[in-house]
Amino acid sequence: MQKTIELKVKEPFIQDFQKGVPLVSREAITNESALKEEGAIIDLFDSSHNFLGRGYYGRQNKGIGWVLTNKQDEAIDFSFFQRKILKAINKRQGFYQDEETTAFRLFNGEGDGIGGLTIDYFDGYYQINWYSDGIYTFKEQVIQVLDNLGDYKAIYEKKRFDTKGKYMEDDDFVKGERGEFPIIIKENGMRYAVYLNDGAMVGIFLDQREVRKAIRDKYAKGKHVLNTFSYTGAFSIAAALGGADKTTSVDLAKRSKAKTIEQFSVNDIDFEQHDIRVMDVFDYFQYAQRHQLKFDMVVLDPPSFARSKKRTFSTSKDYPKLLMDTISITEKNGVIVASTNNASFGMKKFKGFVEKAFKQMNTGYKILEEYHLPADFQVDRKFQQGNYLKVLFIQVK
Repeated sequence: MQKTIELKVKEPFIQDFQKGVPLVSREAITNESALKEEGAIIDLFDSSHNFLGRGYYGRQNKGIGWVLTNKQDEAIDFSFFQRKILKAINKRQGFYQDEETTAFRLFNGEGDGIGGLTIDYFDGYYQINWYSDGIYTFKEQVIQVLDNLGDYKAIYEKKRFDTKGKYMEDDDFVKGERGEFPIIIKENGMRYAVYLNDGAMVGIFLDQREVRKAIRDKYAKGKHVLNTFSYTGAFSIAAALGGADKTTSVDLAKRSKAKTIEQFSVNDIDFEQHDIRVMDVFDYFQYAQRHQLKFDMVVLDPPSFARSKKRTFSTSKDYPKLLMDTISITEKNGVIVASTNNASFGMKKFKGFVEKAFKQMNTGYKILEEYHLPADFQVDRKFQQGNYLKVLFIQVK
């Protein structure tokens, strides 16, 4: 039985919890010192001892816990997790029935009612992502729900928090039959190699599914496409399958080349017809400018924060400059796919970055399309921070 701790909410934050905001921040609580062990059930009250919500204590970069229910008589137990996960699965029946897409997000944190927990489905394999020690204390309940559903090959997990050496499971395997990796998943008919047993990254970011489809179906044909911060080259695959004349993939990570070659190969594409560079993207922009290289399409999807030996990059500060570098190597009437997963600002500010960059470059532009998270990445409308993905297809005039 989880211990329950009463927390007092400061006056300015009471209205947020009454509206249903799920995140519990340090600033909202008067008696944070009452919190000892993560995983404890927390009950939130105002100064008059009116009940505001029940959740759990778990520290992650966003806050110190999540509200799970506004009903004082609702227990956070196996039945609670079962109800939430089954409801999420029912919403995604269309994905289960789609033969052309075999990987999707099954459960999306606070968007599906349990902040700090996500579950991804990869062609019969489940991958559970735990974002705090607190949510990890509910592992048994979550696994039991998946067990009761049955019909899976294996369950893997990623502990996306500092474990301080407490958890030592081998290669993220939990139970079932160990996979033979890579497993090849399908996404709108495209194939991608995925590893659930090889560290934090599995080989593809599922939230960009619709963007990859748009690149393949509407933008790539006959184009030379530059894919920056390319990771395993997923955007390059989409472009190549969409009829791009050539793709150039650039990423600083040494393993990115082998991973990108693998993705081309599982799609029966000759990788030697494409350019794969292990190089700092910022250095590549200088190289391209020196050699007067121009591209018909540039995909710009940097990490929110990155540090190399030479520089530190933050999207909230440096995206306009990155866009300026991109504009300088994009053909007239070419397209920039500008993307960010930084949750600290919204689409309005992101469009402000675009306007600032094009103004500085004295260049016109037109936003052709914009994308947010796909349907399987459910968002809580009362917590817009959870709707983190912002993608703009921008034509350079």
